Amino acid sequence: MSTIAQRELRNRSGEILREAEAGEWFTITVGGRPVAEIGPCSGRQWVSRAEVRRAFAGLPPDRTLARDTKRLGGSLKELGDPWLR
Repeated sequence: MSTIAQRELRNRSGEILREAEAGEWFTITVGGRPVAEIGPCSGRQWVSRAEVRRAFAGLPPDRTLARDTKRLGGSLKELGDPWLR
């Protein structure tokens, strides 16, 4: 892990962020004291429909969903899958 000063981060932010995206980790210092770390974000983790169903199995249904949706002027059929919109 590389250590860089706040000033260097300010002056080279684009380059440092590209390196972080590529997997590099940096410790940011202010006055020589470490104050933050910058590194790559974890990627998305896709979960199958079956896994989602298993995770929610046994949980009680949302009893107010239909009423709340109707109050907003819509219907449950209109909700559909938000990722398909």
